[in-house]
Amino acid sequence: MTETAFIHRFEPAGDAGSPPLLLLHGTGGEENDLLGLGQMISPGSALLSPRGRVLEHGMPRFFRRLAEGVFDEDDVRRRANELGDFVAEARQRYGLAAPIAVGFSNGANIAAALLLLQPDVLAGAILLRAMVPLSDPPKAELGGKPVLLLSGQADPIVPASNSARLAALLSQAGASVTHKVLPVGHQLSQADVTLARDWISSVEAKAA
Repeated sequence: MTETAFIHRFEPAGDAGSPPLLLLHGTGGEENDLLGLGQMISPGSALLSPRGRVLEHGMPRFFRRLAEGVFDEDDVRRRANELGDFVAEARQRYGLAAPIAVGFSNGANIAAALLLLQPDVLAGAILLRAMVPLSDPPKAELGGKPVLLLSGQADPIVPASNSARLAALLSQAGASVTHKVLPVGHQLSQADVTLARDWISSVEAKAA
């Protein structure tokens, strides 16, 4: 791997027919955080789980922010491109198809940025508590890529208007977006797991 490499975990597929997942943790997480979630929502999938390379008060993140909900957009672009390079290298190294991103919070935001900046890197995405990552995104062609966006009705970090704007932005770029607002806050719930598992199953069925 090159200098763009991330500290990461890789778990091989148990079922060659299951889509590989790119697991992207939230602020303060690391490469082991979402392995359990990945196994729950798609038990046979290969799991590729990098650790964010930006530190905020010692807590790993995938890009810098200037304040809560205010992103350093130049850094967002640079880090998303780094992540895209890492995924391309990991696909060669491990023999993977294009993965579906499963991102939580900061990880969901970098996944949304990656969809917009490098549409070919991902096969789709599950965005858990995501925000609009770029105020002036490039014109992306997502060509029907499936995206599940799960927002929290009582989320103190992501305003409902922001998640709705993200859903619209991805739809306008051509993604096939399913957006659900759950009666929860910023943390994940059992409903997230159930909805993500059912959505992955439907994506697999369409692919077959």
